[in-house]
Amino acid sequence: MNERMGFATGGKLSPMLAAQLAATGVTEAVVVLRQPAAAAHDPVTVAAALSPAFVIDPASPAQAVLRAVRPTAASVRCLATAGAQLVDGGTTAAAARSARASVYPALGILIGDVCAEGAARLAADERVEYVASAVPFSLVRPIGAASARLSEDTTWGIRQLGIPRLWAAGLDGSGVLVGHLDTGADSGHPALAGAIARFLYIDHAGFPGRRRKARDTDEHGTHTAATIAGRAVRGRSVGVAPGAQLVVATVIEGGDAARRIVTGLNWAVLQGVRIVSLSLGFRGYVADLYPIMQRLRERGVLPVVAVGNEGPGTSRSPGNYDLVVSVGASDARRRVAGFSSSQKFRRDADPIVPDLVAPGVDVISAVPGGKWMMMSGSSMATPHVAGLAALLWQAKPEASVAQIEAALFASARRGRTMSAERTGRGLVDGPRACAALTGQKLPAARPRRRAPLRPGRRGARQRPRISR
Repeated sequence: MNERMGFATGGKLSPMLAAQLAATGVTEAVVVLRQPAAAAHDPVTVAAALSPAFVIDPASPAQAVLRAVRPTAASVRCLATAGAQLVDGGTTAAAARSARASVYPALGILIGDVCAEGAARLAADERVEYVASAVPFSLVRPIGAASARLSEDTTWGIRQLGIPRLWAAGLDGSGVLVGHLDTGADSGHPALAGAIARFLYIDHAGFPGRRRKARDTDEHGTHTAATIAGRAVRGRSVGVAPGAQLVVATVIEGGDAARRIVTGLNWAVLQGVRIVSLSLGFRGYVADLYPIMQRLRERGVLPVVAVGNEGPGTSRSPGNYDLVVSVGASDARRRVAGFSSSQKFRRDADPIVPDLVAPGVDVISAVPGGKWMMMSGSSMATPHVAGLAALLWQAKPEASVAQIEAALFASARRGRTMSAERTGRGLVDGPRACAALTGQKLPAARPRRRAPLRPGRRGARQRPRISR
């Protein structure tokens, strides 16, 4: 594990995994393989050699999910869609129940059940970098929601970040793929028409479904997806990067969350995404997800992650890691939201999370059924930053992950209304980020008249209407 984590690692076995083994005897492990160049260390080859360290225990949570989902031969064959496979081979339903582990070659990761002896064996193997626990992710749920009318040509968040100036300069995210791992997205919504390049539903056991029209199992995913790349509807826009394309995977909530999310990330990397937007995590600091985020960066992918909605003194993993862009929420008056998480850590690199804040209070975006809704949360702020990163990558396609991250950080300002301990570097800014990345300032914006937002009653469900 990397020393940037800010604590002494001491070994390759996760303390959380060890505690779980002590309590239950068998638990699911996420095994991160080393990445040497030798062909003999190909993840599939290594996975086959390490297979005996995994066990099949009918009483394990993973097996319980398998019995409930009852994968078919078709769903097992669909693993190849995500670039994954069962370690023991086979494409039958029986193979799913008898496989000791799954391998995700694009990330160099294995997932399977282990006992204490098997975990120790894996940790002792020179081909293994770390043996982590299967952290139970959860969605970063919004703090309140209300139906709304889309009555302005852009949302307040898009204006506050100066995004129209980037649009005027010809930047709309065209040519950039953004990974969106959430509850899915409703491709039938007019704001997402043509925005979803690829879609993958991943069931509760971590098996991809057949190709189908993109759908949302909730409302959260459609809302965040449209904030990233929503198209204009009757001249009104909710998307920061309306020319970008989304790679959408349904990975949460319920079931074997770790396996679902790793399957989604492995697939997204293979699609060539430059950014992954994650409005999910585990409450508190848990190091087990760190190597997964590290792998994303090594593959040229920038993780943009919500910090959480539990207020000051709290944060979520992986949003509290020093190698993701951690995002908190602010309001239209440039104040940090009271619910937005923030925390300080004992580490040299990025000791304060979030790294920055973005519009996350009363954000209007799409929800399934052609509707619009106002939501608040760091999960609403995160897609603003993911969308801005897409604009930056269009401006400089050869930029590295570190350069895009540095430009976002350089653009942030706290002003008089924000403290470092609650907002990190402050509120991100589109034109300043673009100038920091390219060395060229954007033309000044033209003043224009604004109409007031007209939200629906709090908590009310109103018939959606797009004002003309």
